[in-house]
Amino acid sequence: METPKGDYCARTFRWIPCIFIILVIGWSYYAYVVELCLFTVDSMAQKVLYITFYQFFFFMFVWAYWQTIFTEPRNPSSKYTLPEGMYERMVNAPDEPARQEIIKDFASSLPGMELRTMQGGFRHCTVTARLKPDRCHYCSVVKQCVLKMDHYCPWVNNCVGWSNYKFFVLFLFYGLAYCVFIASTTFQHFILFWSNDLRASGLSKFSILFLFFGSAMFALSLTTLFCYHIWLTTKNRTTIESWRAPIFRTGPDSNGFNLGVKRNFEQVFGEKVLLWGVPIFTSLGDGQSFPVRLMQGDVESGLATNRANKRREREDPAEGDRQLPVIHTTTK
Repeated sequence: METPKGDYCARTFRWIPCIFIILVIGWSYYAYVVELCLFTVDSMAQKVLYITFYQFFFFMFVWAYWQTIFTEPRNPSSKYTLPEGMYERMVNAPDEPARQEIIKDFASSLPGMELRTMQGGFRHCTVTARLKPDRCHYCSVVKQCVLKMDHYCPWVNNCVGWSNYKFFVLFLFYGLAYCVFIASTTFQHFILFWSNDLRASGLSKFSILFLFFGSAMFALSLTTLFCYHIWLTTKNRTTIESWRAPIFRTGPDSNGFNLGVKRNFEQVFGEKVLLWGVPIFTSLGDGQSFPVRLMQGDVESGLATNRANKRREREDPAEGDRQLPVIHTTTK
């Protein structure tokens, strides 16, 4: 099927925010390294120190940004694709209850189908002819179902989801660190500029002025965004789930995937703490099924089982080795 010309135009225009960010980063590199460090700073030790730390923050920032942009959003695997005959019957079904009746047996046989629609049915996508596993949503911009979709970000021209969410958070972190470093190291020269004591050329003066203002403004905006996504990570939520609680078989539960702060971080950044700050993929799982915390029904079942085990032990100590199983988690 040929791609419409209008779609090519839309794809081209979506690169404009990325090009803007790349131009700003390129200009900041020149302004900081050349105009500030080489032409303005007098101390050789200070030059070396500034450039060394700057190169580290610049490299990590660009690396995380690259990974966020060029890591493709992941689709559900082919096993979630509806068989051809079933898809045709579902599309021609008169209403949603009829569609649910057609797909219920197929959906029940797949992992990662714990979440439901608002009406309590299985989640499916008529555009891609697939069932949607837990936390998967259709993105109208990239035109595909995205695993653990968080949001579409125009500044990276990509849909942020399971495959690149770690890179996105690191992009925010290193972007913030990059801006804070530039603002803190140009502040003294910024003060000298306003007191007319800065000994530098006109181009260097204005470069330092815009470096400080630009980095300070970007730092403020990135601080809010970074803190918000760290909060989401500690709760094991996506941006979509923060606005609308996911609906489980037992009903809506905004904390359904909350496993505790440490395990929540591991879901995104992996179990090796030393790799948390490195823009390489270390997220856990397959993006299609996720561990969930105990639901209320499971808690009650577990408490009842524990009470039954203790009662059996009191009545017959020999039965202690043949206890009933205790439910510790719920995964589907």
